Amino acid sequence: MPDAIADVMARFSAGLDSCDWALYRSVFADEIDLDYSSWRPTSIGRWSADAWVARAARLFPGLSASRHSITNLLVLDHGNHATVRANVCADHVIVDEDGTEVFTLNGVYHDRLVRSANGWVIAGKRLVVEWCVGDRRLLDRAADDVARGHLRRG
Repeated sequence: MPDAIADVMARFSAGLDSCDWALYRSVFADEIDLDYSSWRPTSIGRWSADAWVARAARLFPGLSASRHSITNLLVLDHGNHATVRANVCADHVIVDEDGTEVFTLNGVYHDRLVRSANGWVIAGKRLVVEWCVGDRRLLDRAADDVARGHLRRG
């Protein structure tokens, strides 16, 4: 079971970082309890997985690259559900004629996974930001670029 859950976490990162929205969507239950309030106070509540994925699709294609490195998974099996605590180091990069700009966020994910007909899926996700390096406005710039149709990938 830990290997199956580690696979979910790897597909989460791979889907997001490659802008493969079908892969990213595949890791979530239809409804997700999200708490990213340590990053953005309004990012808390129940979301449809489709809406959460659409939100990512309005940001990540504006980046030249991103890397969500998820490590140190601590998995607790509770039968039909599991909890996962994992460290995350998320690099967000824009490369353009002015050079390379990087914003890095480090923190901890606290996830709740449930068994579904298709295997384990994420039904709850909480991000606790521990520290950041760089200018977080890089993410606003990437989202603005996507809104204007300037995609760097995806």
